[in-house]
Amino acid sequence: MLLQLTIQNFAIVKALDIDWQQGMTTITGETGAGKSIAIDALGLCLGERATTNTVRPGAKKADLAATFDVTNNTLAQQWLASQELQQSQPDSDSTNGTVEAQECILRRVISAEGRSRAFINGSQVPLAQLKELGQLLINIHGQHDHQLIIKPNEQRKMLDAFAGHDDLIDNVKHYYQSYRKQVAELEALELSQQQREAKKQLLQYQVQELDEFSLQADEFQTLEADFKRFSHSQQILSDTMESLHILSQNEQFNALDALQKCHDTLSTLAHYDSELANIAAIINDAVVQLEEANNDLRHYHDRLELDPQAFSMIEERYSQAIQLAKKHQVAPEQLPDYHQQLALELNGLTGDETRLAGLADEIEQTKQRYFEAAQVLTDSRMSAAKNLSSKVTTSIQTLNMPHGQFDVAITPLSSDKPSAQGQDEVLFVVSINPGQSLEAMHKVASGGELSRISLAMQVILADKVVSPTLIFDEVDVGISGPTAAMVGAKLQQLAQNTQVICVTHLPQVACKGHQQLFVAKLTDGEHTETSVTELSEGARVKEIARLLAGNTITESSLANAQELLAG
Repeated sequence: MLLQLTIQNFAIVKALDIDWQQGMTTITGETGAGKSIAIDALGLCLGERATTNTVRPGAKKADLAATFDVTNNTLAQQWLASQELQQSQPDSDSTNGTVEAQECILRRVISAEGRSRAFINGSQVPLAQLKELGQLLINIHGQHDHQLIIKPNEQRKMLDAFAGHDDLIDNVKHYYQSYRKQVAELEALELSQQQREAKKQLLQYQVQELDEFSLQADEFQTLEADFKRFSHSQQILSDTMESLHILSQNEQFNALDALQKCHDTLSTLAHYDSELANIAAIINDAVVQLEEANNDLRHYHDRLELDPQAFSMIEERYSQAIQLAKKHQVAPEQLPDYHQQLALELNGLTGDETRLAGLADEIEQTKQRYFEAAQVLTDSRMSAAKNLSSKVTTSIQTLNMPHGQFDVAITPLSSDKPSAQGQDEVLFVVSINPGQSLEAMHKVASGGELSRISLAMQVILADKVVSPTLIFDEVDVGISGPTAAMVGAKLQQLAQNTQVICVTHLPQVACKGHQQLFVAKLTDGEHTETSVTELSEGARVKEIARLLAGNTITESSLANAQELLAG
């Protein structure tokens, strides 16, 4: 329930701090005093969009905060826990073991420039989170909401809310979304079928060509190395022979003999000077390494083969690889990966054809499941419609419409195409006078009658869909006399199970509140402020009398006010 509302520099309010009670609170005041200003401030705390005149003239910002008791609001507690936005507080009273009230504070700060910040329990949050949480805390019915009851979509939503079959609606939406997704896929496949066929033919040719060439991973690098070796084989053969000649095969002078002679000479001289021994050892190592290099080079030279046929085959495959790579605009070493990519794309196109062939059957199966789910929803709506019709009829008859009849007419949609909301057209029909046939409400009901029917519906739905706090912002417009007393009794009855806040101009409604707030507008000629005062019992009598008689309060009006409050 709502515990407290703090308002600073909002519209014509400089500062307000309102404490709210359980049961029913009525808000009254003179026309134009700003009776709905607290409701507007609450709306901003719940995430509504701010207008340009939100901030009080001359102020830098408007600061609004609403405190709620969520001790018994399981859904709100779960939401706060899931978002890690709980108010930190002790779990119990250490003195008597009672559970502490769990509070939640929603705050909105709006600058004069229009910038807005939102907070939940002191943590800054996106505005969308205020809206999401607000739906679990308060249900606001505006003074024009009774106009919504004549709209078919709203009528369907009201029936579904009364029926409480969200799982059936979700099931219908699931199959509807699957159906639409499949239809969209089919349309896309059919639209691109011709383009896909042309692409498929091209890919088949490309893949077949690459299949026939069948270049393997890392093969091009081997081909390139072989091609370089074979294309320079004559030079390699000649130069390696010359190198062998220099190293060891020249009888007149070669490197190995020269080094060996140096080693032998220095080894002999080392007997006379030991420093030459290290040098001789280094030259000996060089001789060993040079002999190894000479042996390896001889073996390499001996293995060289000048095979023109093998070279021709390597040259041809190497050239083909380069040509194919140039044709497909990729590097030659990337051809195997590109080949695999084209093959996968071709398989995908082939899969699209297979998908296209089977998709029509899938659509029919999904459509059948949709209509089965829609029929279950229709049956549930039919059952709920009978119950709702009976309840609303009984309720409006107690609201000074003694001959009123209300019925929920459900007919199949004119189109057999799946709809996200099922296959039903829902229409609220009423009869106001004896002998009058049931007709759509906007045809036979006046504004006041619509307001009463809407209020009856709201009370029934509020009883069905429990909300911690219900706010009615002048929903009694167009109602007067005995009907107003009945409306007040209905709201008071509703307040037995939930907190009800009602902005009203009717004394018959105002007197039913457990708490009454009075809104006044004060001005000094230059500045205007709105104040909200909780009325004492004596002040309530005077305010009810004012509502009864206007500005001139008489002894008779005071007596009538006392009688209303006593009743």
